Amino acid sequence: MKTARSRTIAIAALLVVLAVPAIALAVLHNYDWNRARPWLNARATEAIGRPFAVAGDLSLTWSTEPGQSLEGWRAWMPWPRLVAKDIHVGNPSQTGAGPVAASDMAALREVSFALNPFALLQKKISIPLLSFDTPSVNLVRTADGANNWTFPASDKPNAWRLDIQAVRFSKGSIHLVDALKHADLTMTLDTLESDPVYGMAWKLGGRFNGEVANGEGKTGAVLSLQNQVKPFPILADLRVGKTTIAVVGTLTKPSNLAALDMRVKFSSVSMARLEALTGIVLPETPPFFTEGHLVATLQPGAQHWTYKDFHGRVGNSDINGVLEFQSARPRPKLSGVVVSKLLQFSDLGALVGADSSASKRTRGATVVQPAGKVFPVEPFVTQRWNAIDADIKFNAEKIVRNKDLPIDKLNTHLLLNDGVLRLSPLNFNVAGGSISSEIKLDSGGGIGKNAIRGEIKAAARGLSVKRLFPSVALLKESAGEINGDASLSAVGDSVASLMAGANGEFKTFISKGTVSKLLLEKMGLNLGNVALAAITGDSQVQLNCLASDFSVTKGLMHARSFIIDTETTLLDVTGDINLAREQLDLTIKPGSKGLRVFSLRAPLYVKGSFKDPAVSVDRGVMALKAGGAIALAVLAPVTAVLPLINAGRRDDSNDCARLLAAARVKPVAPAPGKRSATQGQPAAARSGGAGAGQ
Repeated sequence: MKTARSRTIAIAALLVVLAVPAIALAVLHNYDWNRARPWLNARATEAIGRPFAVAGDLSLTWSTEPGQSLEGWRAWMPWPRLVAKDIHVGNPSQTGAGPVAASDMAALREVSFALNPFALLQKKISIPLLSFDTPSVNLVRTADGANNWTFPASDKPNAWRLDIQAVRFSKGSIHLVDALKHADLTMTLDTLESDPVYGMAWKLGGRFNGEVANGEGKTGAVLSLQNQVKPFPILADLRVGKTTIAVVGTLTKPSNLAALDMRVKFSSVSMARLEALTGIVLPETPPFFTEGHLVATLQPGAQHWTYKDFHGRVGNSDINGVLEFQSARPRPKLSGVVVSKLLQFSDLGALVGADSSASKRTRGATVVQPAGKVFPVEPFVTQRWNAIDADIKFNAEKIVRNKDLPIDKLNTHLLLNDGVLRLSPLNFNVAGGSISSEIKLDSGGGIGKNAIRGEIKAAARGLSVKRLFPSVALLKESAGEINGDASLSAVGDSVASLMAGANGEFKTFISKGTVSKLLLEKMGLNLGNVALAAITGDSQVQLNCLASDFSVTKGLMHARSFIIDTETTLLDVTGDINLAREQLDLTIKPGSKGLRVFSLRAPLYVKGSFKDPAVSVDRGVMALKAGGAIALAVLAPVTAVLPLINAGRRDDSNDCARLLAAARVKPVAPAPGKRSATQGQPAAARSGGAGAGQ
């Protein structure tokens, strides 16, 4: 009896347990969910901190979810599917009351999703696929940085977790108005029905940073937001002004932009134009094109982009290599190696504003180089130097240049750290020798817009005289190697202003070699010897030494000493070179060793601009000599040639060893903006008249 009663109670309890969810399911299925809309709208508005409303029909259906890896009775369990129509999401109050901000942030024709009921047992709201039908989204950011797409974070602990596994869009549009980026862009979306790879097409139009922007592309139909899923395909072709970017590849886990893997093509009138799109500070260049493999890991706070195996052209030069961008504090960092197998030397001009006027117009430079000016006047753009650090090595294996510019190779290491740019080293192979240098440009310190403190140390070694001046016919047979050192500092906002304010020292020396006898005789105005050399042919004479020592003060190069000493001739050069005005004012005083007949021996003047120098003779000295010869010819014709005969002098009056020792003393430059206490003194005075050499 007790057993039968116990069995009856157990069966009744089981029926109740089964009946409760069945009744609940029946109630949920037949309930008019539109009655819950006011409550749902109020709760959603409170949660997201802005108006929310389901204005259309709200319904709940039940069905088994295909594609779910469930076994046993779970596979037969129906899942609830919610469908809401005519949804509106308003704007937060801080974006202002402009025409865009006053409208909805988003409006959707329909939103639908299925809910995993088993995940509710773990306090997780799991939605396998969230579908948006005909979304219309208006995104706004004002000049003070406030935007309407950032939702307030709740300070209340929540035991429930939201897990959206994938998102699908149908036709729709997205409108962005961004006062900080000066952007007004509209993207339209359209569903592709029969494409085997892409499920959505899009088009973009509007303005970005004051330039016309447009583009088109395709994406996958379903945006997967999970780790272990098929990558999301992307195809895009964007144009902003004269800049184009073409992309084809995949995106993995778009929920936090975990990884990117795609082929990318960039082209523009200058690499500097990519900053507006990429946020990476790049230099001014001629028009360029590159194509490469872009991969990235994009976890928040640890983004790492690699543009590898890229190749392309900058101007008429090829480039290839690898670049890496790493997010870091206090600044992100760009590093890599770039190689040019064949570099057109003129393509480097845009880096410092030394390119042609046509090139400047192409890349949009507003400053035109004045006629007759050699040093570039285009200002440096340094406002964002402190926004990024850089560590890039560049090598040019072969250089194509003007035949009068004997440069063969180039390599440099660019370092940018906290607004200080260094080229350390910057080396060239020149005329069979080398020029090694280090350049420092400091944009910090409140010295004015775009102004920098510049320092350069340079050393030239083994430059062949005849290869350095290939267009001078009389030097083709000469032998000798030029060595030199320079140390300069300045403050300015362009190459021209830096040179105009330069302070420091500049030295050159040749310790041995040979030089054209005819060239020396011409410089000494030894007319008889010039005529004789023209008949018998030119020959080489021994060069004892060449040594020059210039001080540089506020852009004025002053020749403290400049001597050219050979076995037959002594030339003493004095004067100044004005780097600010780009003017020459040098005097060459010729002297000879030995007998010279018909020698006018008048000073030569080298004057004029850097672009158009001119050599002239002291007419006064020539007139005196000619007048003396005429007077003697009247008194005694035989003595008429006496004023034109130069007996010369012995070479022991000149101390080549002392001059070379002084030239070998390392030049110095004061800190930018200061004048050295030793500046203006001859190097020999500061070295005690001797030097250890190099």
